[in-house]
Formats: sequence, C-alpha cells, structure tokens
Amino acid sequence: MTTLSISWMPAITQHRIRLQGIDAPERGQPYGKKSGKYLSAAVAGKHVTVEYSKRDRYERPIGKVLLNGQDMNLRQVQAGLAWHYKKYQREQSVEDRQRYAGAEVEAKEARRGLWQEADPVAPWDWRKRKRKGR
Repeated sequence: MTTLSISWMPAITQHRIRLQGIDAPERGQPYGKKSGKYLSAAVAGKHVTVEYSKRDRYERPIGKVLLNGQDMNLRQVQAGLAWHYKKYQREQSVEDRQRYAGAEVEAKEARRGLWQEADPVAPWDWRKRKRKGR
C-alpha cells in the first residue's frame, strides 16, 4: 500500500485521483455536479492522505482519500452521492467492501441524495448508454 500525502488547495498542483470502491454520477446525470461539489467542499484547503496500491490506465492513483482518518470515499456513499462500485469490490479490503455495501443500502433506505430519484441510473449504465448513442 502506497500513501500519497497532499494538500487539497486550488493554488497548489491538483492531483487527479480515482476513488476506489465507488462510482459517482457523471456530470450530466442527476446529482453529478452535486457529488463533485460535496467532496470538493469537504477537502478543499485541507491536508488529505490517499492510500492506493495501483494506478489506472491514465496513471491516476486508484485509492481511498482520508481526511483526518475519515474515509471520504465512504462518506460519498453514505451521503447518497455515489454507488458502491461492486464490479471492483475485490480490490477493496473485506472490511471496506462490507462498509461500502452497508452504506449504500442505508443511503438507499433513507432516500438520501441520488436515491431520491424514482429510478436512479448507475454511472456505468449511463456511460454504456451514451456510448451506444454515438
């Protein structure tokens, strides 16, 4: 496990990080912009740590963002602003997998965030539909 310690400030070099274990709505989807703003507001100007063990094809770390020890990826799911990305859940620890799955069920039952929609479309399905429409 590698850690990357960064300060999340606009004046400092920005880091693009793929959030492990979750998939947030795309910008064109309901709650897409809100999801991004929620995370940005939580970490802007603060020192965060990113735990990661691999990079994606664009060389972005795929990891877990920690703010004062709090898992911000999990927080997105708890707020109803991201799905637990089950396609890649084997890349998570068993504990994280269980926490994220439970948080998604809880957010869904409480109708938080995107779960207020009558029929929310998962981002992976939305991207697939968009590709087919080209």
